[in-house]
Amino acid sequence: MGQGAPVGQGGRRSLGFGRKAPRALPPVLDLAHGDEELRRLRDLAEAGDWDALGPALAAVGDQAGLTWLLHRISSVEGTEVWLARTVAERPGDTLLLLLAGARQIAWAWEARTGQRSQHVTEEQWRTFGERLETAEEQLLDVAEREPGWLAPWFFLQIAARGASLGRTVATTRFDAAVRRDPGHLASHQQRLQQLCAKWGGSHEEMHAFARTAMLAAPEGSPFGELVALAHLEHWLDLPDGEDHAYLTGPAVRSSLREAVLRSVLHPAYRRRRDWRATHNAFAMVLALADERELAHAVFATLDDVVTDWPWYYLGGDEAENFRVQRDRCAPR
Repeated sequence: MGQGAPVGQGGRRSLGFGRKAPRALPPVLDLAHGDEELRRLRDLAEAGDWDALGPALAAVGDQAGLTWLLHRISSVEGTEVWLARTVAERPGDTLLLLLAGARQIAWAWEARTGQRSQHVTEEQWRTFGERLETAEEQLLDVAEREPGWLAPWFFLQIAARGASLGRTVATTRFDAAVRRDPGHLASHQQRLQQLCAKWGGSHEEMHAFARTAMLAAPEGSPFGELVALAHLEHWLDLPDGEDHAYLTGPAVRSSLREAVLRSVLHPAYRRRRDWRATHNAFAMVLALADERELAHAVFATLDDVVTDWPWYYLGGDEAENFRVQRDRCAPR
């Protein structure tokens, strides 16, 4: 599972062009990312059933898996109400406090919206800041109670960026996360965001971090996604016309080919729990870069399961964005 296609002549993988594509199924936006356990846990969160949700989360055996589940559960709208009430009733429950802090971050971004900063109202900024402040207090408390846990440091990276706490704080929190799990892709994704031009970094610093992290990881690591995400962020920062020229330029296309063939299409690659988001990201960026053969190879792994991120960057309906690009890249 998760291995790339066999290598063909000249070292290039045979990706299936020339074979008739099967009839495509309608793509589906799936907030559970095709993970049935996550789907069940999101339902429990929506129902406010901590008596069932808490033990299920406590039973997760690895810190990266728990962090991913918490991140996805924290996006369930309305949970902040019962979480605040239950935290007050059970102040000693550290896992509950962790989920509450994660939810405060997601809730803060709901108030801020995804608009550029100049389009966010004063009231939205105020609410954003208040919720991030609550998240900071809760997550730092968790980190003090459970110094070995990865999750609080992952979420504290997001809080630091939103609250503009500066490069030193951001770096300290990233370092704290990777000390606990050096191969934690999601923490590296948050570091990449911190280095984006829109958050006070630069394209040069962002690309250098992504490529260095990819090359430091073994072949077959999902860290190649960082290179794709850096190009996506650069593309998003450019005006109309320049963005397409950038992403379809020979240097960027070469970089993307290297990244995908080193990661999700490499024979040593193995799928992790969060693999569908990584594959969706590669599929989208490769399609936009007009690397249709490689994009098709990645689309073919997804069985039309659409993750909300990164397709919402294109505006409109995420599943329809997925369908358009999937069909455009399908072999004729």
